[in-house]
Formats: sequence, C-alpha cells, structure tokens
Amino acid sequence: MISQYFQNLLNDKTASAIRKMFEEGKILKQKYGEENVYDFSLGNPDLKPPQKVLDAIKEVALDERNGAHGYMSNAGYDETREAMAKKESAQQKVSVDPSCVVMTVGAASAISATIKALIMPGEEVVVPSPFFAEYTHYVHNHGGNLIPVSTMADFSLDIDAIKSRLNEKTVAVIINSPNNPTGKVYSKEEMHSLCQALREFVEKNGGHYPYLICDEPYRDIVYDGIEVPPIFPEYPYSVIVTSFAKNLSLPGERIGYICANPLNPEKSQFIAAATMAFRISGCVNAPAFFQRVIAKSWDAEVDFSPYRRRRDILMEVLDNAGLEYCRPQGAFYIFCKVPAKWNGDDSAFVDVLERHHILCAPGVGFGKKGWFRIAYCVSENTIINSRTAFYEAAHSKK
Repeated sequence: MISQYFQNLLNDKTASAIRKMFEEGKILKQKYGEENVYDFSLGNPDLKPPQKVLDAIKEVALDERNGAHGYMSNAGYDETREAMAKKESAQQKVSVDPSCVVMTVGAASAISATIKALIMPGEEVVVPSPFFAEYTHYVHNHGGNLIPVSTMADFSLDIDAIKSRLNEKTVAVIINSPNNPTGKVYSKEEMHSLCQALREFVEKNGGHYPYLICDEPYRDIVYDGIEVPPIFPEYPYSVIVTSFAKNLSLPGERIGYICANPLNPEKSQFIAAATMAFRISGCVNAPAFFQRVIAKSWDAEVDFSPYRRRRDILMEVLDNAGLEYCRPQGAFYIFCKVPAKWNGDDSAFVDVLERHHILCAPGVGFGKKGWFRIAYCVSENTIINSRTAFYEAAHSKK
C-alpha cells in the first residue's frame, strides 16, 4: 500500500489546488465551450518562444554527430555552463566561473537539489508568505521543515519577522522575486536589509551561516521600470536557482540551473554536493537537447509588453468588480483579497468563481488564507470577456 504520508497528501485539498483547478477547467471547457470559461488557474506562459530559440531548436535537431544525445558530466555540458556563467555575471555584477553552475531539470529540481545539499532531517528553511506551494514538498522530501514568515501588508519583506525565526536549525531562506503568487519584486533596500540580518546572525552564532536561495524564473518579467537587484555582492552564501520556463515560454522542456555565488568560500563543496543531490534524485543530468538549445539562445530578446497590457486590463476588470488586489510589479499573477462577506474563506469564494466559469487558485495553497491568485498569462479576450463574470461573482450572495 502507498505510504501514509502520500495518503494524507492526496486527501489534502490544499496540496494540489492549482492543478485541481486546471483539471476542472478542462471539464468545464468541454461542457460549456472554451470561449465561455475563464481559466486563470495555471501559470503556463502563452507567449510564443522567441525566434532565436526556435532557430536553435531546428539547428540542434539536425545535429547528427555521434554522441550528440549521449551522457555528459552530471553538472552539464561545458558550453552550456559557460553560457549560464556569462548570463549570471551580467545580472549579478560579479564574475561567475562556469564551475559555479549546475544544469538542472527546470527550477524545481534546482531548488530540490539545493535544499538536499544543505539540509539534515529536522532542520529548517524559512520563506516569506505567501509562497510557491511546492516549497513545502521540496523541503519535506529531505526531512526538513518549511517555516513560513508573514510579510507586510503590501507583501514586502518583514525583516524583523524573518530575524525572529532564524535559529541554529535554519539552513536556508528562500526568496522568490518576482513573487508567485503576488507579483511582488523585493527592492534593493529590502534585499540589503535581509542580507544584513543574515550577516548579523552569522556573526552572533559562531559562523553558522544560512544560505539565501533566490528563486528567479520570473526575473526578466518586470514592469514600470522596476528591476530585480543582484544578490551576489550582498551575501556570499547566496545561490540562484532558475529556469527558462517563464521568460522563454519553455515550461514543458524542463531546463534550468543552479548558480553558486563565486564569493562563497565553500562554493566548490556546495556545487559538488548539489551535483550529487541532483544526480541521486534520479534526474542524472539535464536534458541534452535543450542544454544545447539554451547555450545558443539564452539571450534571445523577448517582448513582455503583452503581459503588462493584460495586467492593466485585468486590474480594470477587478476594479469594476470591486475586488482588492496587490498591484503586480512582475511575473504574471495578481493576488486578490476575498470579499469581506466571505470572512476570509478563499476556498468557498473560489467555488463561487467556478460557478461563474472563472478558475483561480485559492490563497490557502500559497500559505495565505483569505486571498486567491489569478494567472493572467492568457489571451486578452479571456480577460476582457471575464468582466461580467467577475462582477457577478463578487456581488453574488454568500
């Protein structure tokens, strides 16, 4: 029989709320027609991959060299790691060596391998709430405990709250910016304060240093002149985990990487541990085909203005419905507050939305009860046509 842990997990309504809504959406579309269902459940980017990526796919597909599809070093092809080091050198404003990079199966395996490389059973990983729901499973998979910490009213970091949860069991803090589900981008000042808090903790605790894991698949999708600040110059025990799922619209290809801070005095040991953790997870290595594709096309130019335009249209739809929300600074999500008459019951209100053919994810799945997430990586027509449905749902009787 299956383990009790998975029996409990499969019976937990909050454990897979996003995928549940996605699957229910397929049923609704078959019943009422796709144009009559407003599916905002899944963060599945709908922009076409840039032409440079498509050209690289064709080029790599025609490569008939012997061994083109064979094994490589577990950390990835040299040329791909070199390309990722070049990318991070530009973004982080420090020189990154290819030896600091491990290619992974998307950002998910990058996070999981990083946590496995750092944690022992019973140790803790701190994360600001709300947060990407899968973090709980990644940490639990390796015997650890995820420690959610509340953010400020506008979802900015509460540095004092984070400091209060740091202890001898803390092995890492996860920061996701732009954030899923809020679209919040943590400012340079916030990140400086967080790193200062971590440095002070290290000094007070005899050199016990929590890692700072920066989950950045949405880094390039930002609005209104906002930028994601570099973290490597701020804190040596920082790690970037990311993928090309969102910025290049390649979620199904599962290609990402880990990048250790070159200023980390134990970077070689960390990379060795992360490579081993990735290997024994069963992945062995990142997909050979897309390692070669990304090495040729990682710097493709992308126009993210459609997401900004959809954000603005959706905010007008929500304003018309009288719904409160956090204005997104990046990514393609809006986090909305459940109307007061539902007394913070986001699951109940999401059911009301579904009766109006609107599919959204309840906030409880992100560690924030009383809110719900809208993923606006959908057509403009879907957003525009949902206007009446949102208004009627928000003003329906409880």
